[in-house]
Amino acid sequence: MENISLIIMVGGASSRMKRSLKDREDQKGVMDNIPHKSLIPVGEYGRPFLYYLVQNAVEAGYTKLYLITSPENEAFRNLKEQGGLPTGLEVFLAVQSVPDGRTKPLGTADALQQCLDQYPELKQTTFTVCNGDNLYSIGALQDLREDRKAPHALISYGSSGFDYTEERIAKFAVMDISSEGYLQKIIEKPDVEDVPKYKDASGELRVSMNIFSFSGKEIYSYLQKCPIDPVRNEKELPKAVANLVAEQSQSVLCIPRSEHIPDLTDANDIQLFKNLK
Repeated sequence: MENISLIIMVGGASSRMKRSLKDREDQKGVMDNIPHKSLIPVGEYGRPFLYYLVQNAVEAGYTKLYLITSPENEAFRNLKEQGGLPTGLEVFLAVQSVPDGRTKPLGTADALQQCLDQYPELKQTTFTVCNGDNLYSIGALQDLREDRKAPHALISYGSSGFDYTEERIAKFAVMDISSEGYLQKIIEKPDVEDVPKYKDASGELRVSMNIFSFSGKEIYSYLQKCPIDPVRNEKELPKAVANLVAEQSQSVLCIPRSEHIPDLTDANDIQLFKNLK
């Protein structure tokens, strides 16, 4: 089934970015009127960070874009209606509602489930889903559109290709991959002392940067059943994937790549994108 749909998660609270901006005199006020860090203006023309990710998606061949936003999504609606995104694809907005009794969203697994509930056609097709604060390459986005035997896939990044500190890499989800290239385990934010044991035979640590391709029909029940993490108090997409592969051992194909993924985590990262055009 052809994969022409990209879902980008932009409904988080951006708490770390907001905290870090308070300590930067030169960037105070950057997020005063925008709900999510993917809308922070970057590059030579001051376009939203999201613009460049969507541009890569267009060049990778996607024709439908779904943005999962918070209920306060006027800025995203304006971006869509005023032509603030690259042309060449249909744009749809899904809203991740916050359950009663909570102040923050229920996590990425919940975000994706709500998107599929609002756009049921996604349950009958294959799609790609990713974060809104990583600038994934055209190649990575294309890889997840390729035909494959497995219903699901993800990009398994070799950590040696990253321009990150070891400490930062240790905060990513690490993977245990079979000799046939299928995901066996995915561990979100492992203990630092456990990280070395997940290196493969070549000494490479394979990590996830939260970019997946799913069969909507096959993944939906795992989103529904995803437990709330006792520490983070959220339903996390990597946990739903971990539960999936525990039951279906050859369901998630790992596609290897080795490249840096520019990341918009805190205020220090904003200047890294100043040369984008």
